[in-house]
Amino acid sequence: MIERSPIFDMVCQVILFVGLVIAVTPFLIVLIAATHDIRAVNQVPMPMMPGTHFLDNMAVAWVRADLGTKLFNSFVFAATVAFGKVALASMAAFAIVYFRFPGRMLIFWAIFVTLMLPLEVRIVPTYAVAANALQPFQAILDITGLTWLIATVSGITVDLHWGLLNSYTGLALPLVATATGTFLYRQFFLTLPDELAEAAKMDGAGPVRFFFQILLPLSKANMAALATIMFVWAWNQYLWPLLVTTDPSFGTAATELKELIPAKEGVPEWQIAMAGTLLVMLPPLVVMIAMQRFFVRGLVATDK
Repeated sequence: MIERSPIFDMVCQVILFVGLVIAVTPFLIVLIAATHDIRAVNQVPMPMMPGTHFLDNMAVAWVRADLGTKLFNSFVFAATVAFGKVALASMAAFAIVYFRFPGRMLIFWAIFVTLMLPLEVRIVPTYAVAANALQPFQAILDITGLTWLIATVSGITVDLHWGLLNSYTGLALPLVATATGTFLYRQFFLTLPDELAEAAKMDGAGPVRFFFQILLPLSKANMAALATIMFVWAWNQYLWPLLVTTDPSFGTAATELKELIPAKEGVPEWQIAMAGTLLVMLPPLVVMIAMQRFFVRGLVATDK
């Protein structure tokens, strides 16, 4: 048993308070800047008391950056990525843990190694796949000579092409694979007793029924935690949506914030940029608050 110490408790509270101040201060500066007019926000130092132009700045930012459409695109993108990552990770972990086939651990470690390859490292091949998702199959046909054979026999030239640029599919599909989610689900499935699978088999439940009716209900907390993490991660993506959405109608809110940044020779309307930032920050903040209880339970629960 650990003895309680008032001095130690006080030190911990001070450290937590300092951390809270450091974390909240940038958000407060953005919030205060969004309430000022152009004259006040460009003063040095900027007034730390809230102004009276908050709603006006919000309205200008909403219209100038077309945030109605862009927030919808971001929500579709983030929700699809979160759902895809949860679904794919759970099925991959289920196959690795409950099926015995040669090379399954090799496959798991191959998936796990991809944690060392962030999106920025593999951005070029990922973009090439999004530009033409059928290019690997076309390459196989060309290398094996099937393209030439089909053209010689039938006179038809095989040219496989499926472009994903400027589409919701192109935004979300290349990002649904997740080594982190697969690892988390695998570790959770390993904590379940083997008798659970044996009892399900004795009751006549096949693999699909066992997965959907037993494993998934037991992993609701893990599912909520992973979905929350991946939703916020996808919402904050900037580089990938910037590359695959040359059509402004498919742009996301994070990439559209650049429209609110003052141009080099333009008027520095930072209050508009800060108001737009608050609008873009709001949806993931609401998701985090709504899913906080499930998020914490999925990460730290000991009854798994």
